[in-house]
Amino acid sequence: MTQRILNEEQAVAPQESLFFVGRQPILDRAQRIVAYELLFRNGATERAEVLDDLIASASVITRCFTELGAQSMLGQHRGFINFNAALLLSDVVEALPPNQIVIELLETIEITPEIATRCRELKALGYQLALDDVTEYSSSYTQLAGMVDIIKLDLKAIDAHALPETVRKLRKLAPILLAEKVDCQEEAQHCKQLGFDLFQGYFYARPVIVSGRRADPSKQILLRLLQQLTTGADTAEIEQTLHKAPELSFKLLRLVNSSANGRLLQISSLQQAIFALGREPLQRWLQILMFAQHGADSTPSPLMVLAAGRAKLLELICNHLGASREQQNQAFMAGMLSLLDVLFEMPMVELLDEIRIANDMRETLLTQSGELGLLLRLVIALELGNFAAVAALRPAALSESAMLQLQIEAVEWVDSIGFGGA
Repeated sequence: MTQRILNEEQAVAPQESLFFVGRQPILDRAQRIVAYELLFRNGATERAEVLDDLIASASVITRCFTELGAQSMLGQHRGFINFNAALLLSDVVEALPPNQIVIELLETIEITPEIATRCRELKALGYQLALDDVTEYSSSYTQLAGMVDIIKLDLKAIDAHALPETVRKLRKLAPILLAEKVDCQEEAQHCKQLGFDLFQGYFYARPVIVSGRRADPSKQILLRLLQQLTTGADTAEIEQTLHKAPELSFKLLRLVNSSANGRLLQISSLQQAIFALGREPLQRWLQILMFAQHGADSTPSPLMVLAAGRAKLLELICNHLGASREQQNQAFMAGMLSLLDVLFEMPMVELLDEIRIANDMRETLLTQSGELGLLLRLVIALELGNFAAVAALRPAALSESAMLQLQIEAVEWVDSIGFGGA
């Protein structure tokens, strides 16, 4: 076997260079998040500029498992991490917990007897293995039969007519097939019909092309709200619970306006909405929703994960910049409502007409203008990995390191409320 120890220069990214870690969800056939791919990102360009696969992967490992902590990035899920041949053959692998990662063999790896032996060793240690960016069946893969758990097929590099036969052949080599780079609903449905088990791509992660299937509030959140109302909890406590259900908060705002008896209310926070409606009408409305929820699937969609994370990050940024608590509440609301057009498959202007929010909030959502609108644009740029836009939009009082820490806190919050798919 080749040298199994990485030197310090290879194993650790330069300390003076701040980098980001991407986290893209991997979903099962029921659109439940089952894992995340951890991706190297840097802040210098719009896309990740990977000059060395080994250093990129080592940077991701260092950031996730020593600096941030696996719990912060993964929760209870596994993390898919890219490995080139040198990293696969090194001792670094065995420092990682087998129950928390999936080793992705990059497409650049030549399947040699040495690589096959190493894969057999790692499999015996309890690691899961995946082949990354597979575009066709190769006889060399037979050397890994019985060792590879997952094969990831690159949809963009496979002819549509050849895909069914490719799936049939690869199914013999691994129990799980993952469709990656799924960009639209038609591709997702076609891959399901072909029998794919897992799915990954912008269709699930980006708001402009994510599924618009309505996601109803979970029974657990409804029960918690009813308990808070019946026990006389503070309005601030009720508001925090509503923060966990963006779609429920929108319905509350619409209900407030429909109950206004012709009065034009301008609501800019959930706290105002709770006061305007009143506790008894709110309790009755929640009870009705509980009956409507009977038998419904309460699994949060990837869109809800994105909405919750966006809202929390906006709130945290405003807090870091010294904004008042009311301004932080407005920031959370802006992030939460910013995906309503995708969630309900309706133009944003029509949705905002229904809830008649304050004019400044309306402008934030429709034009992304004003101070809050610019912060919303910043958060969206972060989601898309558009670091040129991030550099242009980031306020001087928000350093790159502080922004990264706030992203981590937002991820931890989303996971803590169950939106990370745990």
